[in-house]
Order: sequence, then C-alpha cells, then structure tokens
Amino acid sequence: MANKLANKVAVVTGASKGIGAAIAKLYASEGASVVVNYSSSKTAAEQVVADITRAGGKAIAVQANVANKADIERLFAQTTQAYGKVDILVNNAGVYEFSPLDEVTEEHFHKQFNLNVLGLILTTQEALKHFNEAGGSIVNISSLVSGTYALAGGAVYSATKAAVDAVTRSLSKELGPRKIRVNAINPGMVETEGLHGAGFAEGEFRTQIENQTPLGRIGQVQDIAPAAVFLASDDAAWITGEALYIAGGLR
Repeated sequence: MANKLANKVAVVTGASKGIGAAIAKLYASEGASVVVNYSSSKTAAEQVVADITRAGGKAIAVQANVANKADIERLFAQTTQAYGKVDILVNNAGVYEFSPLDEVTEEHFHKQFNLNVLGLILTTQEALKHFNEAGGSIVNISSLVSGTYALAGGAVYSATKAAVDAVTRSLSKELGPRKIRVNAINPGMVETEGLHGAGFAEGEFRTQIENQTPLGRIGQVQDIAPAAVFLASDDAAWITGEALYIAGGLR
C-alpha cells in the first residue's frame, strides 16, 4: 500500500517529544520529509531525527521559538532550503500552566497566549508563503481536557485552547479557497513527558480522569499520531474546520 504522505513536506512544531515527536515519526514512516522543530530540547529533537533516519525516513531538526516572528521566518527559510516547499503544518508547540484565579498574573497570561495562540497564528501566516497552488493541510493540536472539559485552575490555558478551536474554524473558511484545509485534534489526557513533569501522570487526578473515561485509560501518543496522518492525507480531502476529539469517550 502506498505511503499516505509520499512526497509531502511537513513542519511539526514542538516535535522533540510527546505528541509532536510521535506525529513526526509517523509522518516520516508514511513518506513525508519532516522538519522536527524544537525550542530548547536540541538533544531530544536530534534523537527524533536519528530515529526517523535510522528507519529510512527523511528529517531535519530546526530550532525556533514559535512565539517569535523572526524565529518562525528562519524555521521556514531552513525548511524550504532543505526541501523546497511546505505541504503540511502541525501546530503542536504549546505550554500549559495551571494557577488559581487569585494567583493569575500578566506574565502567566501572556506566556501561554503568546505561544499557544499568537504563535500558532504567526506560524500559520508564515507557512502560507511556502504552500504551493496544490494547497495543503494544517493540523492544530488543541485539547479536550482544557479547551472543552475545562478544569479548575486552568482558566488561562483553557482559554488558549478554546481560542485554538475558534482560530481553526475561522482559518478553514479563509483558506479553503486556497485548497488549504485546517483542522484540530483535541486530545484527552495523554501520557507525555510534559504530563510527568507537571506531576499529573500518577495520582488522584489521573485516576479521576480514567474513572470518567468510557475506555478506562488515559491516552498514549500513539493514539493521537494516526489521526494527524489522516487529517494531513488525501483521505481527509473534504474535511476542514473540524475538531476531532480523541479522548477515550470523555466529553
């Protein structure tokens, strides 16, 4: 069976670990040339590239903080220098911090909105300069747990992900005439390095989520990546402006 992403070039932001790394690896296995973007985790990003090339795929790692316009421009300049075009953009880079309302600060707000929302918009804006007349696909990684199933103490983060869903719908209408599809994936709780770092991977909170999830477990990155392949592929040629919930039935 032919690779679903053969001859495509994909930029995956925040791809040094977690969901982004899983998407990058699966894209490469489906024939795409992949740009593994990272902000600070150079060693981890290079390991993702090594894993891809060892398996016979094509990938490069490019450092860029996608909350910074100059970095974004450099990311796509290096992408086109390496591969000549862009067909797929996965806006996965993000940050999450939880804080009770009385401890929310301007810094807490802007740190998350600058990356999760403004960074996504600016990255998409720059990517458009490198899509060709054939169009392409943009996949935004949102969140069920925080964007829809909002949690106490997550007002700012939840707001950023609700914004991602709104931006997805708006851009799908704006970019449809250019044959560029824009969709979102809204994962439930997924076991990643970030989840462990935040202290949510074990304990009462995880148990609570699992007990409320019809399929009885939290997700793994391998649960998310195939959907990102589908949305980027021709199998989803008539799908745009949608939010795909992957959360074991939790809603």
